[in-house]
Amino acid sequence: MINRTRRLRKNQAIRNMVAETKLHVEDLIYPIFIEEGNDINKPIESMPGIHRYSLDQLANELDQVIELKIPAILLFGIPSKKDDCGSSTWDDQGIIQQSIRWIKKHYPSLYIITDVCFCEYTDHGHCGVIKDEQVDNDLTLVNIQKQALSHAQAGADMIAPSGMMDGTIQAIRSILDEHQFVNLPIMSYAVKYASAYYGPFRDAADSSPSFGDRNAYQLNPANRNEGILRAAIDASEGADILMVKPALSYLDMIRDLKNEFQTPLACYHVSGEYAMIKAAAEKGWLNEEKIILETHLSMKRAGADLIITYFAKDIARLLKRD
Repeated sequence: MINRTRRLRKNQAIRNMVAETKLHVEDLIYPIFIEEGNDINKPIESMPGIHRYSLDQLANELDQVIELKIPAILLFGIPSKKDDCGSSTWDDQGIIQQSIRWIKKHYPSLYIITDVCFCEYTDHGHCGVIKDEQVDNDLTLVNIQKQALSHAQAGADMIAPSGMMDGTIQAIRSILDEHQFVNLPIMSYAVKYASAYYGPFRDAADSSPSFGDRNAYQLNPANRNEGILRAAIDASEGADILMVKPALSYLDMIRDLKNEFQTPLACYHVSGEYAMIKAAAEKGWLNEEKIILETHLSMKRAGADLIITYFAKDIARLLKRD
């Protein structure tokens, strides 16, 4: 007798009925770049379809997000001035603080997650305080606390620290709890690799380091056990959600963390992964709509509960159409 598993693949109806993994719009988090200034609606050349907006130009973008029922956004700020420690990140009138208040006023249903880091805000492009040409971990933690608390006071719904300093989650949790933000969750960039896939983001956020690289604080792409260890440390310090970044080249890490931890798991489909699909589609080398869905389905299948992706609007439209 032949075992005919094809019976359950005969047509679309039965394939949908027995599908083990499904994408939902509720899974999506949409990153948005907000630049300090006015009348800014600037296309990012290396990320077709993605723009930098000033607050006065943001409404149309957020109208689409609401219409498509995307539940959450992740904010990245580009300040008008930078300094050696990124002090504008904890300024009550900083671009992210202004953005949180404006979005909460005009789009109260949106769930606002804020990136907590310094690379966009420092004149050297590194993710913290420089001492002897290295990022000083513990001095940076002091400023991370200031930034996270400032975001909380402005009204952020979730804090997402991305700088990969040791002790970050514990430092943020302690300062938030001390100031009565005990119910504000933290999404940890627990497993963030030193990846070449971040290139277009650095164009988008003006965050390229002026010297050296970030290999000393982001994870070695060769290391799997180290990623699990970093996730365990962040979970023990109080992270509410763990993240793997990038997503596609690290699907094994998504699965490892899903097997290891009960904490909800996010992944970040990063700028380079986005740009490769857009470039290949522009050449006519692949079907963009099909590859978008297949790519993000792979992240869900690997174990991601949430997906941060520049394709969020495209996916929402495709799911709505289907």
